Amino acid sequence: MFRSALLLCAGACLFISGCQTAEKTSAALFGPGVEHASLTPRASTYSDLKSLPPPRGKIVATVYNFRDQTGQYKPIPASSFSTAVTQGATAMLVNAMNESGWFIPLEREGLQNLLTERKIIRAALKKPGTPTNNDDDLPSLLAANVLIEGGIVAYESNIKTGGAGARYFGIGASEQYRTDQVTVNLRAIDIRSGRILHSVLTTKSILSQEITTGVFRFVEYKRLLEIEAGTTTNEPAQLCVLSAIEAALIHLIVDGIEKNSWTLMNNEDINNATLKQYMSAKPALQKQT
Repeated sequence: MFRSALLLCAGACLFISGCQTAEKTSAALFGPGVEHASLTPRASTYSDLKSLPPPRGKIVATVYNFRDQTGQYKPIPASSFSTAVTQGATAMLVNAMNESGWFIPLEREGLQNLLTERKIIRAALKKPGTPTNNDDDLPSLLAANVLIEGGIVAYESNIKTGGAGARYFGIGASEQYRTDQVTVNLRAIDIRSGRILHSVLTTKSILSQEITTGVFRFVEYKRLLEIEAGTTTNEPAQLCVLSAIEAALIHLIVDGIEKNSWTLMNNEDINNATLKQYMSAKPALQKQT
């Protein structure tokens, strides 16, 4: 009887694994093992960002602080102090601006550190023993034409939840899912006038899924057999924030092209597939209940 129950449990495990290979199933159920450091994985928005056609001239822009404005914390008992979203959104935005090929981002988040180093160089100028790389007069810092502002403006938990399961003769499997949402605002501001040139909002869903299976049987009188197996998948929130920032930046560039705030190097690039995709995108209307 015990052997029969084990075979039934193995069958249930195969049921939840679907078309996964044995290797992937093992990794899902028993952990991925040792993983080495690697470049941060990126979503499809990164490919869109890299495939944008070049501008006629790069935009000199600054980002002082692109911060979390949600005020959301991770739920108890996980943590009552750790925030639900990343606090490194400024670095993500600057990286996306640099990768796009449309901007010359200037360092402003660590401006005080930069100014301190420049003071040290000035103090050592023309003095004996000054390194050759610090022997020339410092040029003025480059001024920006556009200020990029905004932040992570919303984080909504449990937008959608659901699941399904079945149990027969003590053997069963179940699946549950949950959807959260993060919303990002991005604004381009003319530094000379203070006028907001463009403003966009983008939303990215964060998906979580749990699959479990188990066997609950009496092997013999007063002897109970219970076996469980399962896997949980959580989409990393910081990667969703990064994807939302990349999408917002593309929409900002596209909006600027449409309103002639900046132009393409070649006018024919207006038919670029990525540009047309984002130009045709419109906000979905929320259905009234």
